Amino acid sequence: MSARLDSLDIHPLRNDLYNELHSRPFQVLPTPARVTQMAVLTTPEQREQQFRHLQELHRLMGHPVPENEVGCFEHTFGSLRVRREMHMEFASYTFINLDAGDETPFTETGITPLPEGWLEQLTGTVIAAFHLEVRPAADGTEGDLDYVRKHFEGMRLVGSSPQEGAARVWGTFRLHSDGFGRFMVMNHHMSDSQLGRLTQRLMEIETYRLMSLLALPVAREITPSLNDMDERLAVITRSLAENEDVDEEKLLAQLTNIAARIEAFRAHSTFRFSATRAYHQLVLTRLEELREDELSGHLTLTEFMTRRLTPAVKTCEAVSERLEDLSRRIDRASDMMRTRVELAIQSQNQQLLSSMDRRSKIQLMMQHTVEGFSVVAITYYLIGLLKFGLDSVYEAGVVFNKTLVLGIAIPVVMALVFLGVRVVHHHFIKMAKRQ
Repeated sequence: MSARLDSLDIHPLRNDLYNELHSRPFQVLPTPARVTQMAVLTTPEQREQQFRHLQELHRLMGHPVPENEVGCFEHTFGSLRVRREMHMEFASYTFINLDAGDETPFTETGITPLPEGWLEQLTGTVIAAFHLEVRPAADGTEGDLDYVRKHFEGMRLVGSSPQEGAARVWGTFRLHSDGFGRFMVMNHHMSDSQLGRLTQRLMEIETYRLMSLLALPVAREITPSLNDMDERLAVITRSLAENEDVDEEKLLAQLTNIAARIEAFRAHSTFRFSATRAYHQLVLTRLEELREDELSGHLTLTEFMTRRLTPAVKTCEAVSERLEDLSRRIDRASDMMRTRVELAIQSQNQQLLSSMDRRSKIQLMMQHTVEGFSVVAITYYLIGLLKFGLDSVYEAGVVFNKTLVLGIAIPVVMALVFLGVRVVHHHFIKMAKRQ
């Protein structure tokens, strides 16, 4: 008896995880065919508008309208196949005109069968748009090349022979007079499935190439500011290293300003630079999958990308690393400045404590001086009180020598007062030591 999963706890995303690997199947493409690929930068609001726009296409073509949006949608309207794929930043539209006759290449394209005015209503920002013409190969490579040259408006060709010579691929990686890029695939002996995979890789290479270059203008924009901040930071660090008499508060304000600008640049560019690295890696992966052979006298797609795209991506990576390096250097300079300020504060506190200690000693000396005067003053008042008492006793009839008694009492009272003051003084000293 086979085991059953009904009684087991199944992860809610299990089906989605299985289907994810099959969500974007390769095309099955006949020869000849005309393909148009468009990549449109899209916001969440525009995605909803694009789906309604796709529903409108179904109504115009007289087909049932889809109710739910999916990550990869594909539908065939007679001789027109439409495929829409949703990506993180953009939506890609692939239009395949299966009714490709013997007309001149690029006179009709993948978007020719679309209803008039429908494409113009597409929302979003177009980043990639190019036509791909699939044709049966002529006899020999030279025949292919002579046929291809006539349809690229005299631009320099980039071409190779992928899949061990099963086809020839030609392109310019430039915009032509119609505002679209162009590729041509001359099919020698590829099956429809192999041809579909080849064209899919070509479309991804061109789209990801352009997406990876979106960071280059950002890198060029912020580089002058980075140069300026780098120089300012070098001046600050040099002044700290040379122990110059600087205004710490002013330098901290400058460092805070530079750090704020760096963080603003990082917030603006980190995602773009990370996306560039990811797209560039996808381009390299797709190029490797082509398994190109060189065509005499022409750069292969891999060689072209290595010479033109890779330096641009390296520039973006260098700016990204420079941002991180500047941020770390600012943190270290700020730490040094804070340490310097803390040392200055500690020095001021030490001077304050020394000053307080000197004042305490002076006060103690004054206190000892005052203690002598206080003994005399207290003795004076006590002798005055004693005199009043002796006068009262004398007037009461007791006869004695008041002057002699007062003379004897003065040193006695003074000694007692002195001893009393000393006892109190030592008592307070003991209390201070216990604290």
